Amino acid sequence: MSRRALLSVYDKEGLETFAQGLSDLGFELVASDGTAAQLEGWGLAVTRVEELTEAPELLEGRVKTLHPRIHAAILARRDRPDDLATLERERIEPFELVCVNFYPFASAVARHGAREEDAVELIDVGGPAMLRAAAKNFAHVAAVCGPRRYASVLEELRADGSLSVATRRGLAAEAFAATASYEASIAAWFADRETFPETLTVAFEKVLELTHGENPHQRAAYYAELGARRHLLSMVDRLHGRELSLGNLSDLSAGRLLLREFTVPACVLVKHANPCGVAVAETVEEAFERALACDPVSAYGMVCVVNRPVTAALGARLAGRFVDVLFAPAYEEGALDALRARESTRILVDNERRRFSAGEKDYRRVLGGLLVQDRDWDLEERDAMEVVCGAPSETLWGDLLFAWRVCKHATSNAIVIASDLGTIGIGAGQTSRVAAVRIALEQAREHGHELEGAVLASDAFFPFPDGPQLALDAGVCAIIQPGGSKRDPDVIAAAERAGATMVLTGRRHFRH
Repeated sequence: MSRRALLSVYDKEGLETFAQGLSDLGFELVASDGTAAQLEGWGLAVTRVEELTEAPELLEGRVKTLHPRIHAAILARRDRPDDLATLERERIEPFELVCVNFYPFASAVARHGAREEDAVELIDVGGPAMLRAAAKNFAHVAAVCGPRRYASVLEELRADGSLSVATRRGLAAEAFAATASYEASIAAWFADRETFPETLTVAFEKVLELTHGENPHQRAAYYAELGARRHLLSMVDRLHGRELSLGNLSDLSAGRLLLREFTVPACVLVKHANPCGVAVAETVEEAFERALACDPVSAYGMVCVVNRPVTAALGARLAGRFVDVLFAPAYEEGALDALRARESTRILVDNERRRFSAGEKDYRRVLGGLLVQDRDWDLEERDAMEVVCGAPSETLWGDLLFAWRVCKHATSNAIVIASDLGTIGIGAGQTSRVAAVRIALEQAREHGHELEGAVLASDAFFPFPDGPQLALDAGVCAIIQPGGSKRDPDVIAAAERAGATMVLTGRRHFRH
C-alpha cells in the first residue's frame, strides 16, 4: 500500500514544512480544496478530496469530506481481513496520517459584535469528524491536530520510518482534547442564553507553565477560558524578571479587578489576593505613595497595579522597593532602566484595550465539583443608597464611595478605613467582623494615620453595634454598609450618638 496523508487545516502555520516533509518521506498528500490550493501554491503535488469521493463540494462547502470513501480510509483496521477486503472491493486506499485543525469558532464569537449567522458557519463539522475518526483508530492512524506537533512527528518518521503506538496514542489524546474543547466552546456559546445550563461545558487552553503553585512543591499552569473576549494575560507582555508563579497571577487578578473600579489615576497594592494599599490621586506617583503609606510593611514583595504609565520618577521609586510584580499600561523613557536593576521584579505591560465581558462567570473549585456564580461586577448607584443619619458633604461622599469600592475586593469579613481617597487600614479575611474592625484600626494606628474624620466601609451588615462603636470611638466619622441586620436600629443609634454619618447601600459584597 502507498503511504497517504490527509490534510485539512484552517490554520496554515508550519504547514508548508510539514507537508514537504511528508512528501519527501513518500506520502501522497490528499487535501480539501482550501488546503489543496495552498499546497499547490507551494509547488507540492496534491490529490484533492473530490478526486477520491468523485463528488463535488456541496452546500457552499458545508459538505466536502463527509463521505464513506474518506471515513472508511481513516477507520479501516489494518489487522482485520474483513476491513482490508472492504477497502480492496471499494478501491479505497487507507490513510496513515490525518492532519486537521478547525475553523476558529471561539475567537470569532469572542469578537465584539459577532453575528449569529456568521458564528454558525464557523461550526466545523467535517474537521472534528475526521480527527475523531483518526484518533479512534490510533492503532493504525496518526491524528495530528496542531502545528506544535509537526516537527516531532516528522522527526520520528524520519528516524524510525513510522510512528510508535505510544506516539499515536498520545496524538489521539490530544485530538480528543481538541475536539472536546472545540465542542465545549460551541456548547457554551449556545448555552449563553441560559444563565446556568443543566450541563456546564467549558474549555480552557493552557497559556503558561508556572514556576510553582501556592507552594514550591506544587506544580501549576495558567489556563484561559476558550471563547473569552479577554483574560488575565491577554495582550500582556513580560518585559523583565522571573517567570510567573500561581501566587503572582492570583494577586494580579485581584489587583486588576480592583483597579477596574477607577478611571482616575489609581494604584492598587496586593498581597495574598487582598489589597494592602489603594489610593486615587491627581498623579500616579501620588497614588502610589498614598497606597504604600497604608501599610508599607505588608507591601514588601507586593504586586503593584497602576492604570497610568509608569514615569521615570515612579520607576526609580519602585526600584528601591521589593516589588514582586509591576503591572502598568506603559513605561515612560527611563522607567525601565531603573526597574531592571532588580533582577527578580516581573515587569508586565498591558496592551489590552478590549472591555471585560459583562457575562463572565466566576468559577471556584471545590472537592469533586465546581461552584459557579455571576461575577460581582457592579456597585450600587449613590442615588439608591440611604443616608440613615448625618448629612455627608461631597468630600465625605467621595471617601465613602471610594472605601466601598475597595471593600468589595477584600476577603470577607472585610473592613476598609479610608481618608482623602486612600486606604489607611484594612481588615480582611476574618471570622469575626468586630475582629476585622480591630485589625483595620490597629493597622492605621501602627502606621501613624489620623483616624479622626476617616470613613469606614463594611462588606456586609454589622450584627451588633460593637464593631461600629470601636471605629466611632477611634474618630471615624462616617460608615457605609449594606444594612439588613435585625439590630440595624442599634447600629444606627450608635452612629447617631456619636454625631456620625451612616449610609446603607442595601446590598452586600462578600468575597470568600
